[in-house]
Order: sequence, then C-alpha cells, then structure tokens
Amino acid sequence: MKQEAAVAMLAALAQEHRLKMFRLLVNKGPSGLPSSEIADAVGISPTGASFHLKELEQAGLIVATRQGRFIRYAIHVDGMRRLLTYLTEDCCQGQPELCGAIFKSAKTVCK
Repeated sequence: MKQEAAVAMLAALAQEHRLKMFRLLVNKGPSGLPSSEIADAVGISPTGASFHLKELEQAGLIVATRQGRFIRYAIHVDGMRRLLTYLTEDCCQGQPELCGAIFKSAKTVCK
C-alpha cells in the first residue's frame, strides 16, 4: 500500500460519525447494512449518512451495492486488511510478541 492511500483511509476515519459507521460495518461483516439503518444506528440524518458513507467508500474502506431503491454498504475487507497490514507490518522490528497478544493472533483475524 502506498502512503497516500493509507493517509486517505486514516483521514476518512478521522471523523466521529465515519468512525462509528466503519466500526458498525466491521461488526456486520460482508453482508453490511442499508444506508438508512446505518444512519439510524449512528444517530444522524440519511443525508448526513450518505455524505459520510461516500467518504469511506472513496477511501476504499467500504463498498456500496445497489439493491433496488436502496444502497447497502459493507466493509471492504481487502481495503481494511491492507490498511492494518500497512500500519503493523514493521511492528516491534519484526517481533510481534513484543507488541502484545493482538499482534500474535493477527493471523487469525478476519479470515
């Protein structure tokens, strides 16, 4: 992953509503949620949710799928994996056991 892509992803997450949306979609997995349910869960208007969801989509963190009149958003698993890998690939100078249990078990996360 290029640094510019990582910066774009992190910038998209650096906002309260977008971070909540992303975490919600991570929890829901590849099946995702309709935008209206995301708006309700986060507590913002559908218009506001649409704006924030587009930012996350443009950054490569989520994907949108049209289902009739509705748009369903889901986590872009590969995008999330690339960002996590970029952030942790040099963890503790190649000694992940120094970084804690989460890094030791990272090989089993999201498989």
